[in-house]
Amino acid sequence: MQVPRHVTMLSLHTSPLEQPGSGDAGGMNVYIRQLATGLATAGVEVEIMTAGTSGEVEMAPGVLVRHLDLAELGLPGGRITKERLPRLLPALLDSILSRGSGGTDLLHSHYWISGLAALELSDAWSLPLVHSMHTMAKVKDRHRRGGQLREPSERAQGEERIVQAAHRLTANTGAEAKELEGLYGARPERIDVIPPGVDLEVFHPASRPAARAELGIDSEVHLVFAGRLQRLKGPHLLIEAVALLRRERPELRLRVSIIGSRSGAEDYDLVELVHRRGVQDLVQLLPPVPPTELALWFRSADIVAMPSSSESFGLVALEAEASGTPVVATRVGGLPEAVRDGETGILVDGLSIEAWAEALVRLADNPTLRASMGRSAASHAAGYSWQHTVQLTLETYQRALADAARA
Repeated sequence: MQVPRHVTMLSLHTSPLEQPGSGDAGGMNVYIRQLATGLATAGVEVEIMTAGTSGEVEMAPGVLVRHLDLAELGLPGGRITKERLPRLLPALLDSILSRGSGGTDLLHSHYWISGLAALELSDAWSLPLVHSMHTMAKVKDRHRRGGQLREPSERAQGEERIVQAAHRLTANTGAEAKELEGLYGARPERIDVIPPGVDLEVFHPASRPAARAELGIDSEVHLVFAGRLQRLKGPHLLIEAVALLRRERPELRLRVSIIGSRSGAEDYDLVELVHRRGVQDLVQLLPPVPPTELALWFRSADIVAMPSSSESFGLVALEAEASGTPVVATRVGGLPEAVRDGETGILVDGLSIEAWAEALVRLADNPTLRASMGRSAASHAAGYSWQHTVQLTLETYQRALADAARA
């Protein structure tokens, strides 16, 4: 079967060069960066289209990130939220089309905004299209909780168009594939399940005491959250659970490190919540950090918490486990695949403060269980590699090229 020589990826709303945990950058940015680099190593040239003002940047040998200058579209400063970006799609498309296809063999779009643009490019250039949702409007709305904004109707409608028109769809897990089928009417034979990987050279077990000493963490039970600070990710729930434990178990020594920055348009003030609950001596809010430093924080932790209301996979869980740390996560989306309940961590049913406090204290009270789960977590995560993700993606590209040739 034919293998593409050149692939154009679209990630219009966020650049793979951005720091995960800030703005709109998260696990998808890590996914695109690792996938593109792995494809280039396998001999496929990759060009990534995104919005920004940084011009052309060689991210790695064989991987070019091309920023579409928003300032040229009347937006001095070149920054725009993903909520406003759909209105700029016509101008962005004109900019891409004016450059030509550049000899690309296949389009791979990430997230719905890029998917809509890719549909037009696929038609204009007669190219096969592979699309990765990463998250879906209907899934997020199904799990929406108080304070979370409903996804715009244009997003769900756009995703329906993409599902019907893309040559292939990729899903992180079998659960996501079922959501594509049940909520969007996707044909199962056009879906390929491709789990993400983890960079095992960066995220791996090492001395916890040494990591704690380097970061200045004392002998407390250390809880870590890493991700965008928004209701969907649930750091407020972690704060509430810790405040409950302080009231009910005042002898329990806890320390909480929340790593990330505010994301999205919702009103979400964690600093105010920390002070209102009187836990400012327990909780520290830290900015996003690069992968090597994040791995250090994961190694320093006794527990990594993921109180998300929706996750297509939850790459943070895999990175934490690879670092030898058990994870407490909501039983939602792809997290039951990333976290083996009772073996590599604990899955919590629902988002009640009491249930989360109970799960956290179960591990906080049992260092032997934490150590056992940490060893199992590292073993579990070692089964995921970006090389495997790249190989499965190449097979999807081959199917897309064959499907397009038959059409």
